[in-house]
Formats: sequence, C-alpha cells, structure tokens
Amino acid sequence: MSMEPQESLVGEEYEVEVGPVAHGGHCVARTESGRVLFVRHALPGERVIARVTEGEETSRFLRADAVEVLEASKDRVEAPCPFSGPGKCGGCDWQHAKPGAQRRFKGEVIAEQLQRLAGLTPEEAGWDGTVMPAEGDKLPAGQVPAWRTRVQYAIDAEGHAGLRKHRSHEVQVIDRCLIAAPGVSELGVEKREWPQIASVEAIASSGSADRQVILTPKPGGRLPIVELDKPVSVLRVGEKDGRVHRVHGRPFVRERADGRTYRVGEGGFWQVHPQAADTLVQAVMQGLMPRKGDMALDLYCGVGLFAGALGERVGEKGAVLGIESGKRAVEDARHNLQDLDRVRIEHGKVEDVMPRTGINNADIVVLDPPRAGAGKKTVHHLASLGARRIAYVACDPAALARDLKYFSEVGYRVVKLRAFDLFPMTHHVECVAILKPTGNPA
Repeated sequence: MSMEPQESLVGEEYEVEVGPVAHGGHCVARTESGRVLFVRHALPGERVIARVTEGEETSRFLRADAVEVLEASKDRVEAPCPFSGPGKCGGCDWQHAKPGAQRRFKGEVIAEQLQRLAGLTPEEAGWDGTVMPAEGDKLPAGQVPAWRTRVQYAIDAEGHAGLRKHRSHEVQVIDRCLIAAPGVSELGVEKREWPQIASVEAIASSGSADRQVILTPKPGGRLPIVELDKPVSVLRVGEKDGRVHRVHGRPFVRERADGRTYRVGEGGFWQVHPQAADTLVQAVMQGLMPRKGDMALDLYCGVGLFAGALGERVGEKGAVLGIESGKRAVEDARHNLQDLDRVRIEHGKVEDVMPRTGINNADIVVLDPPRAGAGKKTVHHLASLGARRIAYVACDPAALARDLKYFSEVGYRVVKLRAFDLFPMTHHVECVAILKPTGNPA
C-alpha cells in the first residue's frame, strides 16, 4: 500500500450553517459535501465563513475558526477581551457569547454527554437542566468576571509573558488577562521581561493575602531576580527532577473553605474560582447528608477539602479516610486536618490503596477524580462498599457520564445532579452527582 502524502486542508474556507455546541468549546457544522467541522468563535444558528486550522483530506473531522460572521446569533456579543478571537489566545472559548448563553451551552453539552454516554435524560439524572453561576458572577453582557486565581503564563522567545494559542505552542503576548483575579493581575507579570524562563504560574490565594509565582526555566536557563508589584513567594520547577523547589518566601499558600484554613503547597491542586471550594463543599454535604458516627471516604482528596468538611460532621465516633496520590498534597492534607484525629490520609493511587487497606464498607463516599474520571475498576470496587450515598465531583461531563454508566451496571443510580459555572468564558463546567443504591428505599 503506497503512503500518499496527505493533502492538508489548512487555510481552506467554507461557508457553513453552524449547528449545535459540542464538548470542547466549539460548535459542529457540515460542509456541503457533508464533511464535519468543529468551529470555534461561532454560535449555534449562525452562518459563518469557517477557515480550516487543522485537518487533511482523510481526517474524520476538521477544526476551523469562524473568520467572518454572515448572520449573527442574538446571543453574540463583541468579545470584551482584545486577545480573544481566531488565531489569538486559546484561554477562553466563549468571550463572544452572552453570559446566560454560555451557561445554556454548558447545559446542552452536559445533557448531550449524559444521553450519549450514560443513556440518561436530565430528568433521569435528577437534574433541572440549569448551570448555576457562582455568587457575584452574574454580570451584564460585555463584562467579564475576574475569577481565575491561578494563571499559567507562557513566555515567548523574547521573554514576554502571554498565553498559549488554541492547540498550539505559540504564545499570544498580552498586557492583561480579563478573567485573571485581581490578586493575580496586581502582581504585574505581564509588564516584566522573563529572559530564560519558559513559563510563569501566578497564584493568588482567595483565602489569604498569599501570592506565589512558580517559574519553569528553559533548559539550562538561569533564574532572574524576581521583583513584582506585590510581595510574592517564588518557587521554581527543577530541570532534573521536575519537582517544585522553594526559592524564597513560603512554599505554600493558605486557602479558606467551610470555615477551615488549608495549606496548599508547591502549586498543588485547589479549585481556581474563589467561590468554588465553598460551593462544592455545600453541594456535596447537602447531597451526602453525613450523620454522626459515619465511616466516610474521600477519594482523590488533594489537600483534604472534603475530608475536612466530613471530619467536622461525622463527630467523634465517625471516621474519615482520604486517599491521594500526590506526595506533597498528602503532607498538606495531614497538616491541614491534624486537629481531627478521626481523619486519616493514605498516600497512593486510589485503585491501589483501596484493596490494600482492606476497606470493605463505608457509609458515605465523595470522589473528585482527575479529568479522565475514576474508571470501571474503581467504580466497581466502590459499589462493593455498600455506601448509602456517593457524591461524585466532576470537572469533565464526558468522564462523569462514562462513570455513571459503570455505576448503573453495579447497582448505583444518580438521584441528583447539579452543575456550576465555575469557569466563566471557557467551556469547562463543574458537576456534582449524588448516587444511591438502586434498591435503597431511603
């Protein structure tokens, strides 16, 4: 079989009618010949000129940008950010859509994933179909919530800070990011030159005045003297070990949620939106309804957010076991929850630790898995523990839907689903699903 060179279609333009929104921040359209396009910077129902950005003759689908809008949707607004648009910054997906429309699109994507991957209607999932904005985020069209407390700046060859273009290593240099939280913007990362640096992650705690930058030098690059507009701790990523090392200041930031303070070290995981941690704790606790004396599990527990909330609520006769694979996060979780002797944190992968610790029963479980989801093996193991309620926190509706299908095969059904817009202007959305055993009358 001869390998013909593939005919690239990049740069080709098609006039298309834009179809429904799809998972990933784009809409689906078809060319006259029936070829599928994933179009960014478009809205459902529009007529646009779509220019191909990725794909060749034999590709299953092509990626494209709407470079000209011939018939605009009533949901369209002028993108408030000057760096948003075809070929520019890839950070936001929906700057060109009204805030209410963005939430509607996210709801449509969740509904589509539930139907396609779990065979569930919104009613069957116990979901009212809405995506709730975070408190304080309901702003008029044309205004952008400044919510991002962690921003990963890419640095270009000249040492200027910017953000990556969509699906590209190219850097769009910016002078400010509209969705960055005030605590990030006031550091002034964009005003500085960053010679020999590949990336700068800026973190502004929403629970304290702690500010941090994590620098990744280019291979062989030296660290500059860091002088920013506000006091800040500096960490660096080691070239050999890929670990985060303290340069000066505190190696952690302090965050607050549910009335507790959490230490998050070395740029470890914490929800990015200032309202996210409290919003999710509230949704999870309302769904699980912990009782005194419960045995609770917190899987993928990070620095112990849900374990801490559960520990407060299960009382002295209760017990909480958290499992987390990140070594630094485990140290932080143990530090954060040291006043709760009923809470124990185990280090390791969930699928390894669960069988090893010999846990064979739990009353309630919360899991907040990484983007890929928990997977069949972990779901099946969880189902054998006989929990009366399970709370599943998901940052990806596709992974959630896949796992809900696995749960349904082993006797757990979703009884309530809630969706929260904790990533305005982007396609990301957070869901909390509450599951119960199928045969449970409770």
